[in-house]
Parts: sequence; C-alpha cells; structure tokens
Amino acid sequence: MKKVVRIIARLNVGGPALHVIILSSGLNKEKFSTTLICGAEGENEGSMAQEAEKRGINLIFIPELGRELHPIRDIITLIKLFRQIRRIKPDIVHTHTAKAGAVGRLAAWFAGVPVIIHTFHGHVLHSYFNFAKTRLFILIERLLARITDRIIVLTENQRREILAFGIGEENRFSVIPLGLELDKFYSIEGKKGILRKELGLDSEIPLIGIVARLVPIKDHKTFLLSAQLLLKKIPEAKFIVVGDGQERANLERLAEELKIKNVIFFSGFREDLDLIYASLSLFVLSSLNEGLPVAIIEAQASGTPVVSTNVGGVSELIKDGQTGYLVPSKNPEMLAEAIEKVLKDQNLAKRMGEAGRENSKKYTSRRLIKDIENLYESLLASI
Repeated sequence: MKKVVRIIARLNVGGPALHVIILSSGLNKEKFSTTLICGAEGENEGSMAQEAEKRGINLIFIPELGRELHPIRDIITLIKLFRQIRRIKPDIVHTHTAKAGAVGRLAAWFAGVPVIIHTFHGHVLHSYFNFAKTRLFILIERLLARITDRIIVLTENQRREILAFGIGEENRFSVIPLGLELDKFYSIEGKKGILRKELGLDSEIPLIGIVARLVPIKDHKTFLLSAQLLLKKIPEAKFIVVGDGQERANLERLAEELKIKNVIFFSGFREDLDLIYASLSLFVLSSLNEGLPVAIIEAQASGTPVVSTNVGGVSELIKDGQTGYLVPSKNPEMLAEAIEKVLKDQNLAKRMGEAGRENSKKYTSRRLIKDIENLYESLLASI
C-alpha cells in the first residue's frame, strides 16, 4: 500500500476543501492510505473539518498553516510539516492551494519524498493582491515548479494561463477537472418549493441566487449593482446571497445604499444547497478570478440556468448561449441584461438548464478518483 500525504491550507467552506475531502475519503483503500494535513480557517469562513472527520479521514491539524504569508509562522509550519512527513514516510505528497503548496512542497522536497504533486484549484496570480505581492507569488511558483513532479490544473485554459506566467514545463502538467458528489442535485424534483416557502415567496416570483464566499475576489458588488438595474425591468424579482465572509457587512451596507435591501436575502452558509438551487430561477456568479467553480457545476446538475462572468475555467463549463450566458467581469449592465434575457424566456431557461445538467455529468467524483489514482500509479511506476 502506498502512503499519500495531502496538504491544504484550511478546510474552509468551498471547492478546494470539498475536493480534498472527496479524494482523501474516496481513493482505493487497498492501494492508498491518505493523511490529510490542514491549518486554521479564518473568521467567518466556515469549516468542513467535521465532514472530514465524519468520513473517517486521518486528519492532522497544524494551526500555523493558514492562508496569509507570515515569516515566523511559515517557518514553524515548514518545520512541523517536515517532521510529520519524515514520521509518515509517504510515497506521495500532494498539495492544494497556494500557501500549502509552497510550504508543503518545500517540506516534502527537504524530506526526500519520491513524488511531489501540486493542484492549482484557482490561483492568486492576478486580481487578489497588489503588483509587488503578485510578482513575488509568481516568482515563488516558478521556483516551486522545479521541485514538483506534476502540476495539476482543472482546465485547459488554466494550464495555458499558468504556463504563460512562466511557471513549470508543459510536460509536467496534467489537466484533471473537478469531480463532485452530484446525486442529490440530480434528484431535486420534490425540493423545488422548500426554500421559497421559507422565504415567503410563491412559485411565480423570479428568484436569482449567488453561492460564494463573501470575499472581494467573488465581486458581489457587481451582483448587487446588476440587481438594482434588473429591478427597473423586473420589479418583482428577489435575490439570495448564500455564503459568508469578511465582506458581509460591507455588502449589506451596499444593498441598503442601493435601496434594494428589502429584496435581498443574506442567508449565510447553508449545507442544504440542493434546496437552494431547486428554488432558483437563475444562478449567477460574478467573480473576478476562478478555477473551475463548484457552484456552477452544482447549479447545472440541478438543472438551473446559469449566468457567469467569463473568468478562469468558467468557459469550459458554460457554452455561451447554450448552457448559460457569459459576460465580462465588473460589468453590472451586461450581467443584468443576460439575467433579464433568461428570466423573460422560459423556453430558453429550460433549454439551458437541461444542457447544463447534461454537461455536469463530466464532473463526477467517480471520474475524479479514477483520474487521480491513474496519475499516482503512473508517477510511482516511473520512479
């Protein structure tokens, strides 16, 4: 049996944490034993650690391993990771997210691990930080690529983008899309009115939703501005913002300033996302930067039409005009226009929902696990 150490900065609510939990619990246990190492979540981020424990994942917690760079904490993290890796003696160290990818790969390299892998779920190489900090991160990733046996990206677009930053060599990349547990989203017929009943909305009211962490990169401001514009055309529309994070107070204040607070529901984190998507007339994502958004895949699996900004790997999920609409980022006017088109054409909405559901079948957890197992076995065989 081969040993795998998987490292992620934190198990905050979101796609990367869900991804590592599915992999850590789903790999063939006759072939691989997995230890998952993670750090502390930030305030208002939510945690999926309980889900990891519920699935029986061997979880090691290193408090200093978090999202932000901090010289002293990062050195402590590096030492602790090195000690854990030397104790476990893994055949593979597989890191996820930027911070864990940096200290995790260094610790694995110092410890002489045979195979080192890193997954870019998204990246922080634009739209997150200022110019100087971004250039530093690009330099760090270029250096780390030299000690990485395989770099995994979620889409072909993302592979081209990472290579364009001068990170890694083409033959060290593998494109492995997300894989999710989608069964509950495929069976939503009996759930369509539950959220609407909770919100006091009848079935005829247009309900537009966004599911994302309330952080700047998700650009909820554009979503709220588009809501204000849409209400001039469809005054009965309502909106729900699902998620939490550092921007919540600012966004609630902005909704009040835009005089739309009475039609916006801020729900916080929800675990019953199948009930959310089941009641939506339309799902929207307004991000500035994405890898391959879990929320879009879940919405598509639910048969919910989608409008999203055309960033990162989103265009590999949405074929514009067929499985949804794509619009430029930071453009509330075009976002509102696309939402209006879908809401005013029920036949179009139905066609997009059905096409999106068919597209979502490419992104199952079974396919993901098989792809990763095949990669692990091929890399180990080449040592």
